[in-house]
Amino acid sequence: MTPGAIDKQDIESKYRDYVKSDQHPCIIAKSLFNDNSYSLYYYESMKQDSVAKTINEDIKDFISNYDFNSNTFESFIACFKNDHFETELNFEIALWDLLQRIHEHDSIDWDESVSSDIDDKNFSFSIQGKAFYIVGLHPNSSRISRRSPYVTVVFNLHWQFEKLREMGTFKRVRNRIRKNDKRIQGSINPVLEDFGQDSEVRQYSGRNVDDSWSCPFLNKMQHAED
Repeated sequence: MTPGAIDKQDIESKYRDYVKSDQHPCIIAKSLFNDNSYSLYYYESMKQDSVAKTINEDIKDFISNYDFNSNTFESFIACFKNDHFETELNFEIALWDLLQRIHEHDSIDWDESVSSDIDDKNFSFSIQGKAFYIVGLHPNSSRISRRSPYVTVVFNLHWQFEKLREMGTFKRVRNRIRKNDKRIQGSINPVLEDFGQDSEVRQYSGRNVDDSWSCPFLNKMQHAED
């Protein structure tokens, strides 16, 4: 292997160990890794604007290859192998900066099935016309379940959660994940709310934000109208 090259096999093996361990509560993630139903992408740093542009294009391809007529779920996982954040706040700032730049490179209208207002309880982040629930992970997270081997952002199609509701399994899956999280940490993440109860933006970074926290994201379409 040449110096600086990505050992993708080693990185993927670490993700598999992380997801399949008893310290990871998400049964959906475990199922996806068991079935190889995930797309793992490698990027240098989430701080680079060129990376944000590439992610936007990669998600476009991901969506175009996704079968929305099936019950098969799949996650888009972005690994930033060269990033490191000492604090949750620093990670949170970088995460929202990345999402902002991805949005700036996105020319497709917001997914009409969700709100584009960050303060709306029905908000979900839209990329290439599809809503996504964002999960930020990094080794120094205060939540044990979010201590991924590398700085990571997972893009989960919001459609998948609606499909679980349609199948009548959403509450059962949610409750099992929260039960596992409580076993691991002693409590569930206090910022977690079901979609439609509070804006999900408070959940993305995994940091326990208080009521004074303000989401830094600016929707370019709404901002243009102002």
